[in-house]
Amino acid sequence: MTAVLAIDQGTSGTKALVVDDDEGTVAVAEETVRPTYLTGGGVEQDPYELLDSVLGAGRRALSAAGRPVAGVALANQGETVLAWDPATGRPLTPAIVWQDRRAETICRELADDAQDIARRTGLVLDPYFSAPKMAWLRRNLTRDGVVTTTDTWLVHHLTGEFVTDAATASRSLLLDLDTAAWDPELADLFGLGAERLPRIAACDEIVGTTRAFGRETPVAGLVVDQQAALVAEGCLEQGTAKCTYGTGAFLLANTGLNPVRSSAGLTTSVAWQAAGQTPYCVDGQVYTAASAVRWLQDLGLLHSASDLDRSAAADSEGVLCVPALAGLAAPWWDPEATASFTGMTLATRRGHLVLAVLQGIAAQVAELGARVAHDLGRPLTRLRADGGLTRSAALMQAQADIAQIPVDVYPHAHATALGAAALARCALDPTLGLKEAVGDWQPAAVHEPRWSKDRAEEFRARWAKAAAARVTEGAHS
Repeated sequence: MTAVLAIDQGTSGTKALVVDDDEGTVAVAEETVRPTYLTGGGVEQDPYELLDSVLGAGRRALSAAGRPVAGVALANQGETVLAWDPATGRPLTPAIVWQDRRAETICRELADDAQDIARRTGLVLDPYFSAPKMAWLRRNLTRDGVVTTTDTWLVHHLTGEFVTDAATASRSLLLDLDTAAWDPELADLFGLGAERLPRIAACDEIVGTTRAFGRETPVAGLVVDQQAALVAEGCLEQGTAKCTYGTGAFLLANTGLNPVRSSAGLTTSVAWQAAGQTPYCVDGQVYTAASAVRWLQDLGLLHSASDLDRSAAADSEGVLCVPALAGLAAPWWDPEATASFTGMTLATRRGHLVLAVLQGIAAQVAELGARVAHDLGRPLTRLRADGGLTRSAALMQAQADIAQIPVDVYPHAHATALGAAALARCALDPTLGLKEAVGDWQPAAVHEPRWSKDRAEEFRARWAKAAAARVTEGAHS
């Protein structure tokens, strides 16, 4: 085996890497995709734009690599759904993106079943997940064809198969977490009982072959994006955790083979299925990370994300920010919460506001880390970090200070694609263990806490009080 083509189809772009066993990443190609933001909380994508980006980025990466690949891996954005004709592959609706909030009415109707749904699925009843959006689509757009997550549609175009992977399925609110199988009662609850659902494949399974990139090539390594990054960063043992700092921030911790139900406001999913085993993970989300930085740019407080460290003050001088610019996710689950700055005086300058936003992002992640520790029964000892915002030493240092644990920065910009590549390598060579497929990596930087424990606790208490005020206001607005 020489190399794998690993494709990460995301919300704002598609990345394709050619990953060689010996040389590592030998080619990278990226294609931009543009969601459409509608009034009323709608967020949509053109399915053909997603498919074209997968084919275009994949072919350009292969051309740049100048070598054959033994397999194609695909990571997907998770909870984005569409209806399509299984006979022709033609989309019947736009793709309804994971950020879309129009299914809130569906969730309100099922509020009495929320506890039972959480017990069965490990998830919170929220429009973020797939089933409410699928139900909304069926009510409002079309009853024709099949309705699935985007990965199933993309894989169908590549291979002709009708599959999803266990990790993606576990983000749907339709999967029994204990058995990792579709739950017919949950499907009935969402009005989806008559739907044809895809076969659930393991993440290290060859699901078919494709000629989309030249000669016939196996397709394997299907996995949802955040769990792919968990793999790439070597979080293969219980209690290991990573946070991806992208448009939002996503903290995941491996809980081993035990599907722990969070008692701390987090969600539980299948981490991956490989080598006949199904490890699980708990996860929490921060809705605005890089999007909060872009907001600073839009206001003229920051020239570009690369200016973060030059623009941030050394100390926020008491200024606090709750950057709930798109609501608060776990553990508050209040999409109506709004952002705030507090503690400002006439002495407050631009740099204080920039640092306060970074500290606000880090404070949310620290809160998620504390909730993960509660579910694991022991504190996290380190946090692995990836994503574009890890280039900001100010943010990473704030994370270490506020969470009071070292932060190891992942040295590669494409963790999701690399995780999918590792799973595909295991599919192509069943004698290869996942740990061996991932390989060792050394942090690009390690940020140790500089604050005292008392200072961190005092900051977190003040910040939590400010966040609680936003939740209360949002809940009653």
